[in-house]
Amino acid sequence: MNLLTSAIGQGMLYGITGIGLFLSFRILRFPDMTIEGSFPVGAAVCVTCITNGMSPFLATLLAFVAGGLAGLATGVLYTKGKIPVLLAGILVMTAAYSVNLRIMGKSNVSLLNTKTLFANKFVDSLPPYFNSVIIGLIVVIITFVVLNYFLQTNLGQAFIATGDNEAMSKSQGIKTDTMKIIGLVVSNGFVGLSGGLVAQNDGYADVNMGLGVIVIGLAAVVIGEVVYGNLTMGQRLIAVIFGSIIYRIVILFVLQLGFNTNDLKLISAIVLAICLMLPALRDKFQIQKVIEKGVKPNDPSHAATK
Repeated sequence: MNLLTSAIGQGMLYGITGIGLFLSFRILRFPDMTIEGSFPVGAAVCVTCITNGMSPFLATLLAFVAGGLAGLATGVLYTKGKIPVLLAGILVMTAAYSVNLRIMGKSNVSLLNTKTLFANKFVDSLPPYFNSVIIGLIVVIITFVVLNYFLQTNLGQAFIATGDNEAMSKSQGIKTDTMKIIGLVVSNGFVGLSGGLVAQNDGYADVNMGLGVIVIGLAAVVIGEVVYGNLTMGQRLIAVIFGSIIYRIVILFVLQLGFNTNDLKLISAIVLAICLMLPALRDKFQIQKVIEKGVKPNDPSHAATK
């Protein structure tokens, strides 16, 4: 029970990364690799601030700002420097390693015997591992409310339109380069926030903790889409969180079968690959069923009955 509770809590915290990835991958349609740099940057800033006596709440907000700055660097390189977005993200991700070493002064910093969002009088009164669930739920609700409101504003609609059709957006007078920069700042800001929360929950920050986080974020987005299907924008944000929780539970189940923890990255990649193939397999299965019934997939009568 404790392991399941911990998996749910971890799923919520990493779900914030999934939401950040959803903004860049699904709305802006950018293959943004910056998140593998913005995640540990957020963790490094948050942990360093806390160990230097700053309020955990303020340190967590600074983790969002730090992640946003990483996204800003990628956005400027892409829009102003005309560097392909994938390469721009890789450049920022690579530079973030040295930045994290500068921030922390060493490769990892512990939060042992320090006050964090997950270690205070309120959460200490909760059952074991429920601190991450409660804090994660609070952050998820705030994130959903803020993003859902933002995406319904004129700025948010311009942001969505830029991802849907850049040429049409330009013809409507939308400054698409500005929208791209804002999108990368916001998405990586949430990734940095997630990094700060995960670091506090784990009790340390490490320069390598961003390795493979893009797989976790993609898994959350893809699983949410596969499980819940066609949804509104607000519902898709919630589906990403549930996708992240499902992913953590699947990983927990696989590890309980006796797999070596050293294979965790391999297992994560396999789980994501399966999730990515599910839509194609589902469509293929539906087409096969139609063929077996003797109805052509392109038959108008078949389309009308769908």
